[in-house]
Formats: sequence, C-alpha cells, structure tokens
Amino acid sequence: MQHKYKTLRLILGDQLNLLHSWYNERDSTVLYVIMELRTETDYVWHHIQKICAFFAAMENFADLLKSEGHEVLYLKLDDPSNRQNFEDNSEDLIKKYNIQKFEYQLPDEFRLDKDLKTFCNKLPIATQAYDTEHFYTDREELGSFFSGKKGLLMENFYREMRKKHNILMHGEKPVGGKWNFDEENRSKLPKKHKPNAPILFDNNVQQQYNRIIEAKIKTIGTINPAHFFWPIDRQQAIEMLNYFTKSCLPLFGTFQDAMHTDEWAIYHSRLSFAMNTKMLSPKEVVNAAIDSWEKSEKHITINQLEGFIRQIIGWREYMRGIYWLKMPDFEKMNYFNHQRKLPGWYWTGNTKMNCLKHSIKQSLDYAYAHHIQRLMITGNFALLAGINPDEVDFWYLGIYIDAIQWVEITNTRGMSQYADGGITGSKPYTASANYIHKQSNYCERCHYDRKEKTGDNACPFNSLYWNFHDLHRDKLSLNFRLSGVYRIWDKKSSEEREAILNQAGYYLDHLEEL
Repeated sequence: MQHKYKTLRLILGDQLNLLHSWYNERDSTVLYVIMELRTETDYVWHHIQKICAFFAAMENFADLLKSEGHEVLYLKLDDPSNRQNFEDNSEDLIKKYNIQKFEYQLPDEFRLDKDLKTFCNKLPIATQAYDTEHFYTDREELGSFFSGKKGLLMENFYREMRKKHNILMHGEKPVGGKWNFDEENRSKLPKKHKPNAPILFDNNVQQQYNRIIEAKIKTIGTINPAHFFWPIDRQQAIEMLNYFTKSCLPLFGTFQDAMHTDEWAIYHSRLSFAMNTKMLSPKEVVNAAIDSWEKSEKHITINQLEGFIRQIIGWREYMRGIYWLKMPDFEKMNYFNHQRKLPGWYWTGNTKMNCLKHSIKQSLDYAYAHHIQRLMITGNFALLAGINPDEVDFWYLGIYIDAIQWVEITNTRGMSQYADGGITGSKPYTASANYIHKQSNYCERCHYDRKEKTGDNACPFNSLYWNFHDLHRDKLSLNFRLSGVYRIWDKKSSEEREAILNQAGYYLDHLEEL
C-alpha cells in the first residue's frame, strides 16, 4: 500500500511555536507528530498541574495545526500503539508510512538532544535537525562571547545582548543612564498594599488528568482539573502577556523581590510556562513590555521595565548558554560535596518554619513560586543545610510548571546551590532571617524567633548561615564579596561562635523536625 506521507516531523512538548517556519506552508506529504510519553512523565515526580498543562497545551497545538491545514498525528498516553518513547514510536511510524525523511527541531534538553542524534544515526533514511527559532541566541553564542575572557559574568553578557539587539539603548548608552536598576527593585510590600489579582483562566483538563491517573503516574501537588488556571494555548498566553504589561508591569520591578503570606503572584508575569513551551517567544514578550512602557512612560518607570527585560534577555538566555557550554558535566557538580537528604517536609510543607511552609505549600497548590522564594527560601535553606544537589534538582525539576532542565539545573545546581563552584554566580546566595524579614512578612507569627541565633526557638537560618560559612571557609574566605561576612564572624567571641555552631549541629541532626 502506497502512503502519501514522505516526511515525518517530530514536535516535542516544549516546541509549541506556531511562528516556526515549518508551518509557513501546508504540505500533505509532511506528517507532524506530537507524543505523550512515560519517558517524559516519569524521570522526576512532576507536579500534576505541570503534566496536565503540558498535555493540554500539546493537544491544543495539534488541533490548531490541523485547523490550519497540516497533517498531524497526536499520540495520547493511553493509545495502545504508544510505546512510550520517541525512538520506538518514530521507528514504528517510519515503517508504517514508508517515511523517507525524519526531521526534528533541536531539543533544549541535553538528554533528548543526545537521544535524537543517536536515533538519527541509526536510521537508514535522511534526517535533518532545525533550530527552534525561539531564543535570541544560539546554543554556542555565550561560549563564543566569553571565549578568552576571565569568568562568565552575566552582567557583561546582558549588556552585550542589549547592544546587539538594540534593546533599551540610546545609541551606545543605556536608556535611563544605567544598565541595571536592581537596587531600586528590592522593596517589601507595604502593610496595606494589595497587588492586582493575577489573571487566571478557566480551563478543563479533566481528560488529560484522567489519562495521568489511569496510568498511575507518580505526581505531586494539587489540582482542580475542571477549573485549571494556567494558559494552555497561544491565545491565552497572549492574553496573559497583555494583562501583565497593563496591570503588573507598572510595579513589577519595585516589588519583584517581595514575598507575602497572602499573595502568591504579586506583580510577577508568570509567563515562564508559556515561554518555555514556546507558545510565546522572548522577542514578543520583550517588545510588548517596551511598547507598553513607551505608551505610558509616566505610569511605568525605567526600573520596572529594565528589571523585567533583564530576566529575559539576561538571565534566561545566559542560563541556556551556560547549560549548553557546561553539560553534561554540570549535572554532576557538587562543589561543597553536600550529601544530606532533602527533608521530607519539602514534599508536604509541614514545617514550623513559616517562610518554608508558605513557599512550599504555595508551590504544591499553584506549581509556582517566584525567583526569590526559589532562591532565597527553599534554595537558601537547602544550601545552608548541606543537601545533596541531586536531591535539590529532583525537587525543583518536578514541582514547578516552568521547570525544564536547561533552565532549572543552571538556576538550581548553579545559582542557588553554588554546586558549580561559581560558574553562574560570583558568590553563594545565602542569607539569614534578617534578609527574609526585610523582604517579606514570613517572620511574623512564626514558631521561630528571627532575632535569635541560639536557643530553643532560634530561627534555624541564623545558626545554619554561620555554620555554612565556617564549614566552607577554605573555599570561600578568599571571595572578596564575602570578606565582610568573615570579618563579622571573626569578631564574635569563641564562646558565641561555639554556641552558634552547636545550635546548627543540633538542627542539622534534626532536620525532619524543624
């Protein structure tokens, strides 16, 4: 039997880019394939909202391509012919339709990149890989930029990106006279300040949820599948972007580091899932933010805009560049040789520490926490407690809706845990209770006293902070950004230092009970 399909094009779950040049022409001999697979649901314990969101967005994308005249095969998790991995399914389809060419877009995960290259090398037919046409940079650009330079400082890369793409520039100079307005973006929410409510959608993902439950996939977190609030198609993603630029951007920068027990979104865009699945491109997002600023400069100050732009063309592109420069060695790095297990309450939120209880329970309820909650609460504690970065990676990669390895591991193992020894950050991101109190109301009504370093109710962050720096003095004391920390530590009496270290030792021996 002669089949009409000549080319098989594989679309991964994070490649839902309607603007890709693949879709410029309709060709009835090209079959697009999207697959729901156990290899992708099972490598960590994913949040139930994350898997539902991916499956729903993938299914919507398949329907959209069909409606635009493309030939599409959507392979569901429970399809009897689904062999639950890309290679076997693709091989079956190549044989079934007598396919003459296999094509795919370059994966953003090292694991899949390696697997697909190996698969293509074994195929007896022609193969071709395409760029995803999503990022500002290609995989090698960061490595090329820093070639021959000392260190991989993000700020230098960010400035180069601004110049290269003419973003917020007046000729050779940055708009506003400064490259970085971070110092203006560290305010705590005032007592009676009520941020604008986040935009929430009302999607029904019951079918996707049922497939996941029937397959007995191990998941974490909670969901209401009949009223799912994350964007699951391009139209909703654009609506979310427009809402952010209109209602959140005017105060985004000022409060981007703030945390509050009553607010889970504050002024954050929450666009990372839409961007990481490629329903939205970074250029669209950057242009929309700049356009909104230009139309209402009186209402949006430069620090609000620059802080947001830096997250996208600075951190996002930088972290991706680090990933492709340093993988696969990066995922094995453990600079401090931390070996402790992650406390069980990271999976439940059942801890007496209010900041961690709130940040974790929020993550389980919404599959989301903003960058300071991730870096300076859950990440900070894991670092101070000496948790094995493998355990930390496993947790972060599963719990957040936007977590895909290329962006998760560089932020977690690198920036948060300093397990890379300083590739992504110039010093470990550590803090005691004082910082948490400055940026949030978490310390109010907490079981522990933020002001105490020792004693029954002393905040664990305080003694663990000093213990961490004392323990790793040989690796950190020459870091000029930490000289002040060691000066303060050395000024303490030997009795006080001993008491603090004893307190930390007790907490480390009783992590599960904190």
